[in-house]
Formats: sequence, structure tokens, C-alpha cells
Amino acid sequence: MASGGAGPGGKGNRRTRRSFADFAKAVWPGLLVTAVLLVVHSLHPAIMTEARNLIFDAYQRAAPRPYEDAPVRVVDIDDATLAKLGQWPWPRTDMARLVRTLAQAGASAIATDIVFSEPDRTSTHAGLPRPGDPPDHDAVFGQALAETPSVTGYFLQHEPNSVRPLQKAGFAISGSPPLDAIPQMEGAIVPLAVIDDKAAGSGFVSLVGGSNDGIVRTAPLVSRIDDLILPSLSIEALRVAQGAGAIVIKSTTGSGEMGGGNLQGIVALKVGSFEIPTTPSGGLWMYYTADHPERIVPAWKIMTGALTPAQMKSLFAGRIVFIGTGAAGLRDLVSTPVSRSELGVVVHAEVVEQAILGRFLIRPDWSLGLERAILLVLGVGISLLLPWLGALRGGILSLAAFGASAGGSWFAFRTGSLLLDPTYPAFGVVLVYTAGTFFSFYREERARAYIRRAFDRYLSPEMVERIARDPGQLELGGEERDMTVMFCDIRSFSHMSEKLTAPQIIQFLIEFLTPMTDVLLTKKATIDKYIGDAILAFWNAPLDDPEHHRNAAIGALAMLDKLKEMNAANAGAAGKVWPGEVKIGIGLNSGPCCVGNVGSKQRLNYSLIGDTVNLASRIEGLTKIYGVPIAMGHDLAENLPDFALIELDLVRVVGRDMPERLFALVGPPALAGMTSFRELRAAQDAMLAAYRAMDWDGAEAALEKLRPAATRFGYGKLADLYAARIKACRASPPEAGWDGVYQATEK
Repeated sequence: MASGGAGPGGKGNRRTRRSFADFAKAVWPGLLVTAVLLVVHSLHPAIMTEARNLIFDAYQRAAPRPYEDAPVRVVDIDDATLAKLGQWPWPRTDMARLVRTLAQAGASAIATDIVFSEPDRTSTHAGLPRPGDPPDHDAVFGQALAETPSVTGYFLQHEPNSVRPLQKAGFAISGSPPLDAIPQMEGAIVPLAVIDDKAAGSGFVSLVGGSNDGIVRTAPLVSRIDDLILPSLSIEALRVAQGAGAIVIKSTTGSGEMGGGNLQGIVALKVGSFEIPTTPSGGLWMYYTADHPERIVPAWKIMTGALTPAQMKSLFAGRIVFIGTGAAGLRDLVSTPVSRSELGVVVHAEVVEQAILGRFLIRPDWSLGLERAILLVLGVGISLLLPWLGALRGGILSLAAFGASAGGSWFAFRTGSLLLDPTYPAFGVVLVYTAGTFFSFYREERARAYIRRAFDRYLSPEMVERIARDPGQLELGGEERDMTVMFCDIRSFSHMSEKLTAPQIIQFLIEFLTPMTDVLLTKKATIDKYIGDAILAFWNAPLDDPEHHRNAAIGALAMLDKLKEMNAANAGAAGKVWPGEVKIGIGLNSGPCCVGNVGSKQRLNYSLIGDTVNLASRIEGLTKIYGVPIAMGHDLAENLPDFALIELDLVRVVGRDMPERLFALVGPPALAGMTSFRELRAAQDAMLAAYRAMDWDGAEAALEKLRPAATRFGYGKLADLYAARIKACRASPPEAGWDGVYQATEK
């Protein structure tokens, strides 16, 4: 009789397995596309962000915010005003009259979207005033600002300067300080002190459009220079109008929310009685109206008395007034989703309108999660259903899913003022359908060709399990990753081996390598290979390790600690082959490496290659020269700013033209703040500076200060090395232009 595997039941099982395998082959393209899109979504590529913004722009053009008569007005110094009152710049006395007139009409705040950074050239005297001189126009304007609820404007800029705006608004922070999230600026252009000092408020007028198209979609409400937090002109006008004190910044930790999809940042600003939802960086998603002349009053109507007192009261009483320049040649124009050229002052006014009316566009924190969930559900659903439905019915389903994604986003905008991005779900539906349909036509032939290639190869036993889980790994080659590499070697191992028999050497290596390997594995290292007494390990492959720099440094320090324990426990212990005190040298380096299945068609090994690996090996050899247990390259040192590191030298290693800045890893971050370490680093830096400047007297003086600190840390050989170098340089001074680089002569 045939066995169960050959009978009817066995055939059914095999048929079931084949059906499942066929199904898996049919669905994986769609699942892969879905996974890639999920990863891309988390990376926020510029092209997809731009597509999302264009969709949101289209929503606003199709359904702009309905204009409501909010207590906000714009006074425009337009072409007609200049034609009637004279060219710009006006005497500041005219600006003083304009401000006073608005205040007399009952304006609750008067904000000038004009930066008065230069003295009024129409003043009749220069230098120190003399008795009988008319008042300085700037002083007159400043006095008018002092007598009214006024707000001055200033520019922020990326070019650094020493100018700092006046911070007239206090800030209170609810939650952790979100300084890193607030846009950083480097300098400012501010009004004259005689003007700026008198105003009740001061805010920046700068508006920044999108990096690709310059469209102002979000208005910055706060910015900063260093640790100085600054409000925008609109926010400051809202504060002054209410007579409010501090502006409250609500951060993610203070609100119970997570801004921008688990990113620390700002969720809202509270100005007096108004709370404004923000982006994580403290911006407001602008919800623009169409063009509405009702909010704008030409300045000439106010200056010439064309408006009666009753009309002035009707227009300005209890309102926040922004003064801007709309005349040709003076216009501060920006692009918005609803207008290619809008006055910047109108954008400031619309910010306040939204705050007062409570009409906001919201891109909630949960939007990213919802978009990914929709993408996942649609992508996986279509991937699983497409093999059963076929191309035609699958296409109808995909079209319906596409329409649901787009329609749902538009519905959320119209009914809830929510900004939900439809691009990834809609784009994902198209790609999943295309990929699934395309691969279904030739997957069987591709599968047969793949099997033939696979059985033509001979694999190492250790690869069998990996290939069984992921057959794609049969291909030779690898990927480039940013990785951290470590070489560890036992000092004087050849000398130790002379005292041991071959079995004893093997026993000693087992006793040494086993605990060292355990330490590395607990620090997320991958052991590449053992080269006699040496260990080659790396981090950030095959699994991602965002903390690979820190893990490598902590792992190297843990190896030293473990070795101390092993020396204490094994030296002289019965049954142990331990040749006295064992010392190691560790070389660390980070940078791009090619990692993957490297080898031949007969045998593959998961390993890595590249200049980063070669340099790590050279650095390990240099630990013997400098008398330090752990040394590293500059790339890794730059990624460990809080660890206790000292610079050792500039070295040109064998086989490499570019010099490398070499550092010693002295200890963990806790040591970096200790006085003893700071003394060591300061003394080493001073000695290196004098040495590289060929100041031999200064170098020797610094070396004398270095030696006690170096000895305390066991780095006496380092001090001796530089003492010998300085002596040699005195005897045979380097040539002019010497770069201080040490040329290594051995590996």
C-alpha cells in the first residue's frame, strides 16, 4: 500500500499547499507596494507633501472660508492714497496722525505691517536738537504710539546679526519647552528705538511660503532667536487688543496630545480668551476667504476726513486694525492657495479673523495614523481580493476605493474643516492594482525560473534557515547602510600563545570570546566573524538600529568592564587557562558600508565591506601606539556628543590618503561631566593646539599639565608619545606648512 503522503489525502494536502503558495505569490506584490508606501508615508518625501498641499489648495479654491464681518480691518496705503497725499515715505508725523485718528475712532489695537528701521529724512534738524527746533518726527510718531494701543512690526532673517527684537509679550509654557520645534532665526531688522520702545506690543511680520512654490499655507505664530521666543504681528495685535499678559504655549506634553504624529511640538497658543490650534512648529493652517474689499479701508479716506466721525466709529470701534502698504512698488505680496498675489497685511488680518471667529482648518494629530490605517486596509484588502476577482472586477473595486478615498477627504474638509490627505490611500490603490495585475501574468514563469536558479546553487548550512524564511536572499550582493564597525584584538596574543599548548589556546579563546560575544549581543551587535583572537562586529544590520552609534560605544565600554571581571576571576583559578592579565584594543568607526550576502556562488556569508571597515581595522591597530583601550574615527565621535571623548591625533593610516581625526573613548556620558575628565580633555586640547602650531615650548608646558590627568586615567603612554614627538620635532623641525598629521607606518 502507498503511504499516506502518496495517497488521496497526501495529494489533497499537496494541492492545498500549492494553492496557498500560488495565492501567496499572487498577493505579495500588492502587499509589498503597501509596505513601501507605508514606509514612504513615514518619511514625508517632498514630492508627496507637495501633492498633498496642491490638493488642500484645490479644496480652498473650491470652497474658501465664508467671509464674516469680524472685528478686524486693514488700512491700506494704496495707489489712490499716494496720489492724494504724496509719495512714500511719508513724514512720521503723518503716521502719528493716522494712528491717533484710528485710536480716537475706538480701535482696540493698531498694528503696523511696516518696519520703521531708518530715521525720518523729512525731519528739519539733524544731530542734537537745538532750542527752537521743531520736534523730531520719529519722536512724534513714537509719542503717538505710546498714547495708543499700538503694535510695531519687525523682520526676522536667517542671516545672523546681533540685533534682537524687544520681547513685549511674555510667554508661559504648558508642558515641556518646545524650543526645538519652534523655527529658529538668526537676526532681525527692527524699528528705531524711539519708535519701538513706545509701542504696547511688537511682533514679526515675516511670512514664509512653501519651499517649492512659495505659497503661504501656514502662517508662523511664533519664532525664536536662540532661546528668545517671539510672537507674530497678528498674535501680538490680538494680545494688545485684549490687554492680555502672557501668551500661553501648549506643548504636546502639556496637552496630552502628540503633535504631528508622535513629534514633540506645539499644539495650541492661548492669547487672552482665544485659543488657536497650531502645527507642531507653532504655525496656523490658513483658511483663506475669497477677495473681500469690505475688510480694507484706503488710508486716504481717513487722512483727508472723507469719513465722518460716525463712519469712523462704525468702521474701527472695537476692532483690530492693521496698517499696510498696497501701493505699487511698496506692496508686500505673497502667494496663497486662493490668490497668486495677496497683500501680506491681509494674511495677518485673516489670522486674527480666524482666531476671533474660531474658524480653523485642522490637521489633527491622528490624521497620520488614520491615513496609514486607510492605506493599510485598502492595500491589503485589494491585494487579497484581486487574485479572486480578476483584472476587470478588481479594477472596478479599485476605482471605487479610489473614489472613496478622495471623496472622504473632501467630505472631511467641507463638513469638519479637517485636512486629511487622500494622496497615499488613492495612490496606493492604483499602485496595488497595477502591481498585482502586472505580476499575475508572469508569476508562474518567474517562479519556475527562480526554482531552477535556486537549485543550481550550493549553499552553506548556516544559510539554509535564512533562505527558507526569505528566498530572495539567494541573490548575491548587498545594500549600503550607515553602520558602526568594531575590531577587537587581544594585546600580545602571539607572546601569550608561546606559553600555551594548542588545546590550551583553544580553551583560552573559548573562555575569552564567549563572554565578549555575550556582551556584544546584549548591545544589539551582529558578530561577523572571529579572526583568531580578534572579533569583527557591526551594528545596524541586518536589523535597523537607530541608536547604533551609542550601542557600539556602550558595548565597547562594557567589554572593558567584563574583561576586568574576567581577569580578576580567572587569573590563577584552578582549571582555567588564563595567561596573566589580558588586555584588548578596540577600534570603532562608523560610516557607509556595503552589507549583505558576500562570497561566491558556492558559498555565501552575511558580511560587510568598505572603507569604513578597513579604517576600523587600522584604528584598532593604532590603540597600541597611543596606549588607549578604545579609539574611534571622527564620524562616530561626532555622533557621540555626550560621551567622554578626547582627541588623540590626526593620522594618515596605511593605505589611505585622507587623514583621520582620531579620538579615544574614555567613558560613558556620566563621566563627561566630571571635573577630572574635563581637566584631561582641556589639557589634551591645549597640548594638541600648541603642538600643531609648532609651539614646542607651549606644547611641553601643556604636556606637563596633561601628564597627571592622563596618568589618572591610565593614559600615561599617550603623554610619553607626545613628549617623544616634541623632542624629535625640536631636533628636526617640520617643514613650513606642516599639517600636524602623523603618518602611520604599520597596520
